[in-house]
Amino acid sequence: MTSSQILAVAPLRLIVREFRGALLAIALISLLTNLLMLTPTLYMLQVYDRIMISQSGLTLIVLSVMALLLYAVMAFSDWARSRILVRAGVRFDERLNSEVFKANFQAALNQGQHKPVEALNDLTHLRQFITGSGVLAFFDLPWIPVYIAVSWLLHPTLGLLSMACAGVFLLVGGLGHLMTRHNHAQAQATSQQVSNFVQSKLRNAETVHSMGMRDGLRRRWLGLYRRQLHATGRVQDHAQRWEALTKFLQHAQQAVILGAGALLVIQGELTPGAMIAANVLMARALQPVQTLVVLWKSFMAARLAAQRLTRLLATHPPRRGAPVPPSLRGELVLKDLYATAASKAQPILQGLNAEIQSGEVVAIMGPSGCGKSTLLRCMLGIWPETRGEVLLDGHPVQDWDRRQLGPCLGYVPQDVELLEGTVAENIARFGLPDSEQVIAAAQWAGVHQMILRLPQGYDTPLGPGGSLLSGGQRQRIALARALYGNPSLVVLDEPDANLDETGEAALLRAIEGLRQRGQTVVVVSHRRGLLKLADRVLILAQGRVQASLPRDQVLEKLTRPVAIAA
Repeated sequence: MTSSQILAVAPLRLIVREFRGALLAIALISLLTNLLMLTPTLYMLQVYDRIMISQSGLTLIVLSVMALLLYAVMAFSDWARSRILVRAGVRFDERLNSEVFKANFQAALNQGQHKPVEALNDLTHLRQFITGSGVLAFFDLPWIPVYIAVSWLLHPTLGLLSMACAGVFLLVGGLGHLMTRHNHAQAQATSQQVSNFVQSKLRNAETVHSMGMRDGLRRRWLGLYRRQLHATGRVQDHAQRWEALTKFLQHAQQAVILGAGALLVIQGELTPGAMIAANVLMARALQPVQTLVVLWKSFMAARLAAQRLTRLLATHPPRRGAPVPPSLRGELVLKDLYATAASKAQPILQGLNAEIQSGEVVAIMGPSGCGKSTLLRCMLGIWPETRGEVLLDGHPVQDWDRRQLGPCLGYVPQDVELLEGTVAENIARFGLPDSEQVIAAAQWAGVHQMILRLPQGYDTPLGPGGSLLSGGQRQRIALARALYGNPSLVVLDEPDANLDETGEAALLRAIEGLRQRGQTVVVVSHRRGLLKLADRVLILAQGRVQASLPRDQVLEKLTRPVAIAA
């Protein structure tokens, strides 16, 4: 791990260190709880070996009252450590969830190399394990030798049997984990595969249904589902076998201890009270071991979750970018820019150089797959794998403070997707909505009247992805979102793809307004209407800038297709 990664993990370690006080308190309470667990043993020894012989009712009453008081203290201490553990788990989640959320978003930019939901599930699983009985069993484990030692004091044979029973339980638990972990991992993988398959197809249910693709997809799903059933069945078979074996061992150890104690009583080497007390001690000694055997899978899952969270925070540490100046000009300079993707052998952008002046409107043209959308993402600093420099106002765009830089940028992606919320919240980028700015952005984008015709106007709730709107409506609201707050740089990726004539006219007016305000605009388009508003046109081919031409020259070539082909 590099030095930067070590520093990145430091917040997680510091958060864990903050709970040393809580862990110390739990350890001390566990000390009291386990000492009080000797109460039943001592009570039985006194009742069977003294009171039954002395026939003293007063002594029995006094001992019983004392035992009840100690039981009450034991119950309170057990409740107290559980409460401390739950509170500590909640505070642990609260301290860590923001860092995980931010790192999760950074990881989601890595073009599918990370499962965004997995990190949040890992945090939930880790918190649930921390607040469960498994952690308390770890605090009780050091007391196993104490209970075995007390059994040894009652009789060495009982001590040896207690040690043997504890060893058998640990061995069975370890073997059970080793023999089932492969099947368990395979079952989890197939279950996740089936879930991802179903979710991806449900997102395209209209396409699947309209073109009769359902039966073919159902056959594929059925094949995956059968694999999941077989894998899950194997896991359940193994789990039931080991559960049956564990139950047999639990009952067998009680019978062994009780039988050995009875034999020692017959031989006159042990009293009846000590025989019963030894059985209680053995049950208490094996309780944390039995708990860990049952919860071992949960412990391993929590351990893997902690490792994944550590890697996530190490790979995507919290960054404090440079403060953005109050008046960002929107000047872009690209120097030897390379953009790569794990799924492609060749770089998408190859040594690209370009300059875009402040207040300039630049159009980007080129064939499909030449890297236009990738170039726009590089300009915004959201493409993960780049070499070279992307300078915004002379400063690397990745090094700006994103919280301050975001309001200075406007972006309409090629695949527009609105977020679940109201129209006003989407336009205001889910910040504190400024009604005047929301309406101004909507009017600027020419979508104000359309929004007013919605059932609740600006307060109309949108479904996931803005599914309640048409493609053109989503694109126009996305344009209003990009214009919200009067950004200095506006990047538009084929913003006219789903627009009708009215929408395209509103888009042209919006870009003209940006030009008049001196804001920088970069737009990908092949339509003459947008090209007429551009000052220059960058022509891309095979990841390189083939030409940077004045607008009029490009428009002239568009009227002569043969010349363009040449």
